[in-house]
Amino acid sequence: MTIFFGSEEWDGPLSLFDMMDVSDPEVLACVDNYHVRLIAPAQMADEEIMKFQSSLREVMLFIKYSKDKENLSMVLAANERRFREVERRAADVIEAITNSGIKYDEEDEVVNVCQAIQEIRMEERKIGEQDGELRKAKEAARNFIILGLMLKKLLKV
Repeated sequence: MTIFFGSEEWDGPLSLFDMMDVSDPEVLACVDNYHVRLIAPAQMADEEIMKFQSSLREVMLFIKYSKDKENLSMVLAANERRFREVERRAADVIEAITNSGIKYDEEDEVVNVCQAIQEIRMEERKIGEQDGELRKAKEAARNFIILGLMLKKLLKV
């Protein structure tokens, strides 16, 4: 059994025959075709993921929607109770795989992933606002420089 922790779909082989570059039926008849039992969040329906009875359920749901902020928000809201108390080890896995920026104290045994994501988004908004203000300041400075050059040219005439 293979658990694929990527948010994209699995594109690797799913059987021994898929891994081999052999098409001769006589050779293939001598080889058992072992199949990969794959668990991949991107290829699973939410209902399938919800059948897990451990924190793997939250890990898989988060990974599945980690690159889609809108759907991730909906999943977090729909499963808020579960995502408010995620085991620290599961939060470690989520952070390591998705690099989502979830922060928490190392002493915490459970992590409120909903709150962590809200804090990340608030921080992103602040950075966006600061970037916007910086962009406006640069544009104003550029305009003043252009205005100053124009004034110099006018004064020389």
